[in-house]
Amino acid sequence: MILDLNHLFQHPIGQSEDTMKFSFGLKSPFSQKLSVLITYTILLNLFLVNCHSNNHEEKNSLTAAYPWKQDVTIEKNYVAQVKAIQRIEIRAFEKGYLTNIYMDEGKVVKKGQKLFQVMPMLVNAQYEKAKAEYESTSIEYENTEKLFKENVVSQTELSLIKARLKKNKATMDLAQIHLNLATVTAPFTGITDRFQVRLGSLVEEGTLLTTISDISKLWVYFNVSEKDYLNFTSDRKSGDKPLKVKFLMANNQLFKYEGIADTIEGEFDSETGTIPFRATFPNPDRLLRHGETGNVVVHEKLKDALIIPQKATFEVLDKHYVYIVNLKGKIKATEIKIANEIPHLFVVESGISENDIILLEGLGKVHDDDVIKYKVESRENIIKSFDLAAH
Repeated sequence: MILDLNHLFQHPIGQSEDTMKFSFGLKSPFSQKLSVLITYTILLNLFLVNCHSNNHEEKNSLTAAYPWKQDVTIEKNYVAQVKAIQRIEIRAFEKGYLTNIYMDEGKVVKKGQKLFQVMPMLVNAQYEKAKAEYESTSIEYENTEKLFKENVVSQTELSLIKARLKKNKATMDLAQIHLNLATVTAPFTGITDRFQVRLGSLVEEGTLLTTISDISKLWVYFNVSEKDYLNFTSDRKSGDKPLKVKFLMANNQLFKYEGIADTIEGEFDSETGTIPFRATFPNPDRLLRHGETGNVVVHEKLKDALIIPQKATFEVLDKHYVYIVNLKGKIKATEIKIANEIPHLFVVESGISENDIILLEGLGKVHDDDVIKYKVESRENIIKSFDLAAH
């Protein structure tokens, strides 16, 4: 508010300085204006003092609260790698030309379904030769057996021909196996990967043709710290329940099927201080594929966790602090260690107790060792202000 008092000192029109003299019992116009000026000055001072008093009172009337203990469920994310429960390389068993490819890349194939056809020229010829020898020996054995019954040939001669027949039969069966291996089939139901050869290629024995993955179920691997490992295993022993987990995909959406962390490796990694967990997820829609990445989401229950509102803290050089208020209203900045974070709240590991009073609001208006007036807010009102439900 700006007061323009200059007009109070201006001379009235038609008056001289002589007429502005004081007389006993009679005030001059100048005296009247001076009185008005003094009145305005007094009122202005009172206004400023009142404003200062209100501001001071507002600054020192701050909200505080007690930390409290409650059971909470926190969410932890771990970087994870998706693996198929079965994934093998499909290789050629025989040398020859690739004459047929019976499916396409990235398609679902059934167990026993034909994948590739290799024409092994040499093996095919060997089979035909072995088959002819077996048939010839079979005829010879039948004739010798008739002659043995007529006592024309001895038992020894019949036994020699029978042994030669078995040998030729084994040779033919072996050639048949090699010929059958020229047709490559799927060992299980799965999805084929990229082809490493093309139709008409000359393949050697052991040439990689493609890979096949069974992704009806998936194994998701993630590394857990020693502290979390102890918490998880103690919960499983006490409740004898499997650790259920969720999978957060790369598009930040949760996979709709829940998994179970059913396997823990035997040793910790001494360099990282972590141990690998394996979770099994059903994948009936085959949405997830081998090699994908994401995050395993684990919900951990904490009993009697010490809770404070996040807004009651401030940071200095990556450290968290709160103002503790003593019974006389004096505040003291105190460092705390945050264990976990949940919406609007912190789980405190150390630094304060549930018997301390901490400043809840107005942290930017005060300084260390200030003396303030405060009121303690209830836990229910604090949670209600965050629009949270009590855990």
